[in-house]
Amino acid sequence: MSHDELHWFKSSYSSSGDGDCVEVALTPPTIRIRDSKNPHGPHLTASRTPWADFLAHLAGDPGAGA
Repeated sequence: MSHDELHWFKSSYSSSGDGDCVEVALTPPTIRIRDSKNPHGPHLTASRTPWADFLAHLAGDPGAGA
C-alpha cells in the first residue's frame, strides 16, 4: 500500500490547537505514524504489539511492554 493510499487520522494524543499533531494510518500488519506538518516526509512504521505497548506506556500502565 503506497503512502498516498493510506487513510491517515489524527491521534487522540495530539493537541488540537497549535498544529503539533501526530497522524496514524492502520494497515493489517503495521501502524504508520507521521508528523501532520510534513505529510509527505518520513514516517515511522511499527508492528501492532510494540505500538500498543507504547500507547499503554503513555497512558501510565506500569505493565506496558512487560
